[in-house]
Amino acid sequence: METPNPGFAPKEQFSRKDDLRESALGLVSTLSFPAIIQTADAMLKSSEVTLVGFEKIGSGHCTAIVRGKVASIRLAVEAGAQTAAEFGQLVSTLVIPRPLPNLEVVFPISNRLSDLAQFERDIRVSSQAIGLVETRGFPVMVGAADAMLKAADVQLMSYEKIGAGLCTAIIRGAVADVVVAVEAGMQEALRIDADSLNAVTVIPRPLDDLEQNLPLASCLLEEQPKPLKLPVAIKDKTPEAELIKLPDLAAIPVEIQQEE
Repeated sequence: METPNPGFAPKEQFSRKDDLRESALGLVSTLSFPAIIQTADAMLKSSEVTLVGFEKIGSGHCTAIVRGKVASIRLAVEAGAQTAAEFGQLVSTLVIPRPLPNLEVVFPISNRLSDLAQFERDIRVSSQAIGLVETRGFPVMVGAADAMLKAADVQLMSYEKIGAGLCTAIIRGAVADVVVAVEAGMQEALRIDADSLNAVTVIPRPLDDLEQNLPLASCLLEEQPKPLKLPVAIKDKTPEAELIKLPDLAAIPVEIQQEE
């Protein structure tokens, strides 16, 4: 009879939740929303990490937050920093091995861990692309979004505001359509204001992790709140009071007294 090695514990004793809770933390910060989306895409595709979410603190500062094993997080942060530097938007990076529970409770660094712990991670690659055009000023962004929708068969997913007057229109569609639409959006933004265009990017075949963390317009959500339907004719259950028939005053004899 074989005895188990006291120096090792069976793999079954460790749940997925424990693995995620003990995972390292990686953060990369940029000064542009398209830059942080491209950065997160590079981090996810460089190693096996999970995108927890984005944190936007104003003045254009955006941070991508990933979790995973220490070695994987280091590779992901390095890839993300390189991508952000290519945009010229890199602010800072950070790797924290095994953050303490107090840190996780206070900071938004473990928002999706509970959900991910219940299911096996399914990494899916979308066949479509995501396009982002960031401008300085809301009217310019609206004009760019209109130009993109008219230039190709794409869908406007949503828009994002990160402070400092920076607004980003987010579209989705086939890779070729998104490329054509983004080019049209860039030209329209430059036509409206030559200094308004801040950053653009096209992400072909994004991972499911990235798409789930992108904003989505309420009109595109599958389950819409249904309007309250009130009945046209409301029946009052209170019985009406019986009408009292008044006497005919003309038929009532009136005695006329003559004065003497």
